[in-house]
Amino acid sequence: MFPTVRHALLLSAAILPVPAFAQDATAPQADAAPQAAPAEAAGPSRGDVIVVTARRRQETAQAVPLAISVIRGDSIEATGNFNVVKLQQLAPTLQVYTSNPRNTSVNIRGLGVPFGLTSDGFEQGVGIYVDDVYNARVAAATFDFLDVAQVEVLRGPQGSLYGKNTTAGAIAITTSQPTFDFEGGAELSVGNLDLRQGKAFVSGPLSETLAARVAVASTTRRGTLYNVTSQRWINEQDNLGLRAQVLWKPAGNLSVTLSGDYSRQDPECCGTVYVRTGATQRALSRQFDALAAALGYAPPSRNPYDRLSDLDGSLNATNRIGGASLRARWDVGGGTLTSISAWRFWDWKPENDRDFTGLSIVARSQNPSQQNQYSQELRWNHEGARIDYVVGLFGFHQRVDTQGTEQQGKDASRWSLSGAQANDPSILRGLTATNTQFLKSDSAALFGQVSLKLGDRLTLQPGARLNYDHKEGYYSRVVTNGQGQMISCTPAPPAGSVLAAQCGVYQPQQTSPSVSAWNFSYDMGINYKLARDVLLYANYAKSFKTVGINQNGLPLNADNTPNLAASTVAPESVNHYEIGLKTQFWNRRATFNLTGFRTEIGNFQATVNGGQFGTVRGYLANAEKVRSQGIEADFKVRPSDRFTAYVNGAYTDAKYVRFTNAPCPPELSGGTFVASNGSQQPGPAGVPGSLSPRQCDISGQALPGVSKWAFSYGAEVNQPAHVFGKDGQAYLGIDGNYRSSWNSNASPSRYTVVDGYALTNVRAGFRSASEGNQGFDLFGWVRNAFGVQYIDLLQVAPGNTGLIAGTPGDPRTYGLTIKTRF
Repeated sequence: MFPTVRHALLLSAAILPVPAFAQDATAPQADAAPQAAPAEAAGPSRGDVIVVTARRRQETAQAVPLAISVIRGDSIEATGNFNVVKLQQLAPTLQVYTSNPRNTSVNIRGLGVPFGLTSDGFEQGVGIYVDDVYNARVAAATFDFLDVAQVEVLRGPQGSLYGKNTTAGAIAITTSQPTFDFEGGAELSVGNLDLRQGKAFVSGPLSETLAARVAVASTTRRGTLYNVTSQRWINEQDNLGLRAQVLWKPAGNLSVTLSGDYSRQDPECCGTVYVRTGATQRALSRQFDALAAALGYAPPSRNPYDRLSDLDGSLNATNRIGGASLRARWDVGGGTLTSISAWRFWDWKPENDRDFTGLSIVARSQNPSQQNQYSQELRWNHEGARIDYVVGLFGFHQRVDTQGTEQQGKDASRWSLSGAQANDPSILRGLTATNTQFLKSDSAALFGQVSLKLGDRLTLQPGARLNYDHKEGYYSRVVTNGQGQMISCTPAPPAGSVLAAQCGVYQPQQTSPSVSAWNFSYDMGINYKLARDVLLYANYAKSFKTVGINQNGLPLNADNTPNLAASTVAPESVNHYEIGLKTQFWNRRATFNLTGFRTEIGNFQATVNGGQFGTVRGYLANAEKVRSQGIEADFKVRPSDRFTAYVNGAYTDAKYVRFTNAPCPPELSGGTFVASNGSQQPGPAGVPGSLSPRQCDISGQALPGVSKWAFSYGAEVNQPAHVFGKDGQAYLGIDGNYRSSWNSNASPSRYTVVDGYALTNVRAGFRSASEGNQGFDLFGWVRNAFGVQYIDLLQVAPGNTGLIAGTPGDPRTYGLTIKTRF
């Protein structure tokens, strides 16, 4: 089935300030993008005018009643935000956390995807789109931007305008399009950590009706952690990307673009370092320090900023992603018919060290996966004097196949078992779980939106979407002991037996979940133009994230059989409220936008992680209710061509309103479970040997990954100069961001609080005056200029030993970049 994946280009909606220092505000020259600003916005005395097509027509960003940040391609390059993961430094309400490309969380306002191990069985709440093509797997977020013209971060639920529904927002990436005038460019960056980055493109006519564009980018950089076991730097960058496009314009009202792209990553990644330990309810003799002493082990450093690791397992994050799309636009009959057909693939070959130590506890861990997706969208839009409307059809098909292997090592018995069994390494050594799974997902939708202009100032904008989803999965886990013999854990083996010990780590199971669901969503917007440059708007959206299935194994019943009731996960029900004010003043040299929002989600799809090494890697469950609310403010000023500055800020209060059966944090885990009949009470948190609750009520606690306060800011000043025989500008720029503390565990823990930090980047250089389409830019840069030590992500090590591992953020980096156009 060919899906709709074509969404968000249109996403391109309103711009809150542009956190960048673009020299012009022209929109990307895609065939779906605007070519010029409305006449009233023109004039040399005015400030920047940014044109978007969020509602399927050309509008200035300030006229669009939606909350969106628009970031120009040159700004992305200048600030060093080379992929979506780094983009959060420019967009305060965007949160991106990654332990490897597959396990990447992309959230907006704290909502979007469950925090924890990724499962293929649920939808993303934040859609990632490249040239209107939906990328179903968030692994795309870790790739370098390639020939990007503009990125738009749209906040809040979408659905009545876009092919693939999203409940939290979307990231729409628009690449540069083929041109009928010949042009080209190249860029080279070198820096510390052996950074080598090259980019190049060429674009031009093949005939009077054909034009083509080819772009390539390559990045290599030494890792930021040193592995004393392998004596290699790890967590390196090794990226290559290619994109080619052909544009056919046989007539002025018809354009067809064929695009293809391929990207690959081959780093030795993704490792962690020791960060800290925290007391759990496990017996003291079985917590990290005691176990490490018994095995004669010590981490290479207890200071994470020494950047020393000793992981003994193989590390690999080989990643291949690419595809092709065909986009056609035909202006006919008073409207525009748009078709986007796309195919994409993803091939993921990871190897990890899941015990986070130099011990052989988990000797092998890998879950290679292959995905193919197909999408088709047809959309018709019409513009009139008093009414505009869009109606569309969409279809999507996805198949994901995964083959996993996890094996216990020689130290596993000592680490995971107690009593005499802890001294018998043969019990767990070689114990292997082999997983086979697939997912087939189909969806279809009918969507539309109408804009009713009730006079020159007031507009109503109702929209609706009818959506159907079908998911079908298969999961099989076969477990063999060290002698290669298959084991069975049903009926439950006798307590204290070797088999019981093995089943406490890996249990065989097989499930075939299948589920279908219809849902109807709708939205209503109203906006009023208080003055020429003052727009007040309010939006309400009733949205759904569709049903999910569990693809990584199920929790067990008392008799060790899978709990089939947990095979599927109920859809999320979203109620979203938003009010905003968009203003420009000082002859449009200054822009100030303000947004207030509140989003309530019933049956929030959350990730539940088991504390053991392999019983259940993680599965989906429904939290009764979550809520995110806050205020966002954006300000940009450009008093002259010599100076630009911006500051964006957000306050976000995101919490579990009600989650009564949540997984427990490490300080309430690891001990003997209390009796299921309620006759016992759990012991105090973090007291070794005390009783542990079976689940925890975390109602009222903050959602993971969300900083209450976040800011981004920057400025650039330039001065006319004559360098290398060329007239141009010498310039100095600074940009930075701040995030307050946040929690890095699905159930907030006192051990996984990531302290707030502020990062500052500086650049200085010379850009020549443009001669036609020619020129160059030479600048030096320092990122994290003050060498701030901060943590990107904390992870709770399995086994309830109290070990907390993490990934330090990039240290100070510096280098030189030269860019040229011809």
